[in-house]
Amino acid sequence: MENHVVDARNLYRLPWTMPDNGITWLEPTSQCNLNCYGCYRKNIKNSHKPLEEVKHELDFFQSMRKTDCVSIAGGDPLLYPDIVPLVADIKRRGLKPILNTNGIALTKELLHELKQAGVFGFTFHIDSKQGRGREKEWMGKNELELCDLRLHYAEMLAAEGNIACSFNSTVYDDTIQYVPQLVEWAQKHIDIVHTMVFILFRYITPDTPFNFYAGDRKIVMDDIHYHSDKSEVTDIMAPDIVNKIREKYPDFMPAAYLNGTHRPDHFKWLLTERVGTKDRIFGYAGSKFLELVMTLYHYKHDRYISYASPKTLGLGRTTLLASWGVDKGMRKAAGNYFKYLSANPFRLFKKVRMQSIMIIQPVDLMPNGDQSMCDGCPDITYYKDDKGREQLVWSCRLEELMKYGDFLRMVPKNAIEVEQEQEKELVK
Repeated sequence: MENHVVDARNLYRLPWTMPDNGITWLEPTSQCNLNCYGCYRKNIKNSHKPLEEVKHELDFFQSMRKTDCVSIAGGDPLLYPDIVPLVADIKRRGLKPILNTNGIALTKELLHELKQAGVFGFTFHIDSKQGRGREKEWMGKNELELCDLRLHYAEMLAAEGNIACSFNSTVYDDTIQYVPQLVEWAQKHIDIVHTMVFILFRYITPDTPFNFYAGDRKIVMDDIHYHSDKSEVTDIMAPDIVNKIREKYPDFMPAAYLNGTHRPDHFKWLLTERVGTKDRIFGYAGSKFLELVMTLYHYKHDRYISYASPKTLGLGRTTLLASWGVDKGMRKAAGNYFKYLSANPFRLFKKVRMQSIMIIQPVDLMPNGDQSMCDGCPDITYYKDDKGREQLVWSCRLEELMKYGDFLRMVPKNAIEVEQEQEKELVK
């Protein structure tokens, strides 16, 4: 897909960097109660870190990086036995604890404990490739049918009160068709669903034209955790998702982005902020709105904002009136809102809200074997090597460090190797 669908010159480049970022990624465990296809983390039972070790990682983060929130992930963090005191510790540090979970282990009782401990929000990962075998009622359900499960969790959080609710969904070649309807579903529940995130599928497949090395040691593809034994479409790009959403919402317009480390026109994190009600989207914030929000928040709190509270997102009408003079997108949205009111003044009593749509485009392989990562990645995490050296690394490639002690290098295969592999496939 040509990237002209989205023009970076019209967007705000999010100011997130390695030392000054909106988010930091924490993994207290690698244990999970699902084995999702497409996951980049190996599921390891009884892999819970001692709480004091996790607190040390938080100390290291705070010594190296300004951050607004901590995404507690894994594995599934709800399986971590000390999750409640961990959330309380993150809150005590003045950070926002966000739980990234599949939701299976969440009960009303645990949710209440986490709320009391200071949890700020949840990001639930739900899609049709998770193999939710333990939840038989969800087996074989497509992305739209899983919206009943999403609504279950959104209503749980809403009942507890003032907890940010986000949903992640990995997008594959055979599920991209559902993206517009998921965006529509999010609008219908704009009062309790605050963010929808679409993560584009990336895996190593048999037709990947590279050899893999850890240092000078050649690695067999089958030994790499995130590989598939079958051919897959692994080059869906963020503009493809924008185009798809525009089938339902023709005016859909992102406002901000993070670029790739090797390609400035790769939209690695593509953020859209929309304003509306359950029955009408009035418009989309522009780049100046996001720039103003990031600048003022950093000025006040000395860090960049990542997640906003449900209370703040509920101030959609106030936000429109306060920002229409500085942002074209909000000015257009305000005009649509006043037309909406003029047709029926009683609509003034309908609450106007903000909602985020995020598209994440993970690692892209360059023709020479380089990997284009997220420049200013929010999902940076902690790693200590076998010599005790501590560093910040990409969480999506942490598996390489843990297994090989180094990031994998990719070297293009020569013509002879490609021909030999094609012959093997023909024999099969």
